[in-house]
Amino acid sequence: MNTKTFRTWRLRATRGLALLTVLLFITSVYLVFCRPYQLHWGATDAEIGRSMAGDELNPNPSFLATRAITIEGSPEEIWPWLVQMGYGRAGYYGYDLLENTGSPEGLRSTDKILPRFQEFVVGDEVPISAVVSMTFHTIEPNRYLIWLGSEVTDPGAFTWALYPLDNNRTRLVSRIRWTYHPTSLGIFVLEIFTEFADHVAVRKVLQGVKQRVERNIEPMWVQNVELFTFICTLVTFLTALVLLCWRRLTWKAWGAGVVAGAIWLTTWYAPVTNWFSALLALLAIGMLFLAHRRGTRDRANKQDAALSSNYELRA
Repeated sequence: MNTKTFRTWRLRATRGLALLTVLLFITSVYLVFCRPYQLHWGATDAEIGRSMAGDELNPNPSFLATRAITIEGSPEEIWPWLVQMGYGRAGYYGYDLLENTGSPEGLRSTDKILPRFQEFVVGDEVPISAVVSMTFHTIEPNRYLIWLGSEVTDPGAFTWALYPLDNNRTRLVSRIRWTYHPTSLGIFVLEIFTEFADHVAVRKVLQGVKQRVERNIEPMWVQNVELFTFICTLVTFLTALVLLCWRRLTWKAWGAGVVAGAIWLTTWYAPVTNWFSALLALLAIGMLFLAHRRGTRDRANKQDAALSSNYELRA
């Protein structure tokens, strides 16, 4: 092996090690801190340990999430908002720009109860998106409903249950359980995406139901700012990983990758405000730019030198 080949392999190994350490660090932080938090967002220990309808449908799930929120309203006031949810129906009261694009009912989730989406029966379809659907497995009015996936073995089960605290307050509890299907590539990719993004979506659904029952619906621009911040921090982190493999490798570049990953996890999973998340997103972009700016300038200088050399030779 000549010197040039050795240097090439050493550079590739160094880049691979840099990428691996960033991924290991971010994965460890997610598994130790973020995942336990996102699986139990808003839920009490009693709610997490409570048996719920639908638990028997997938007794040993890979993913088990119990999340909850308190709503100023009775189960009878909350129930109509739950049963009408779905793509092409009332929407999900969450990130409309993402979840309702192309919906025949319009882009904005409804702010009213729609009678035409109230009389469903067991076995009816629940459209999750334009290409994915589940079915109503169980409907117990003012108590709980269960959506069931179409998988033959270990189907995904989504339970939405209402537990009154008193005459004016109710706990809305969501329990989601499903098992990875690595033998089916398309389903497995969707499950990996759900692993990381499910918390963001379900949290917003719970908040959206609460806002409608309590008649305090946030403007659409607020949810759009939040959504774009989430997308921005994720894209910034992925860009940092790509640049580690492509651009000049420095400690600054490696550190920018770590910071971009930490900011992505913070904006997605930590209880921070939209405005703080937006500031963190700008910080991640700025750090990434500064970390790789020198590499850009060095490359431009080399190109200028090469052009000058060619010009002198021709002269």
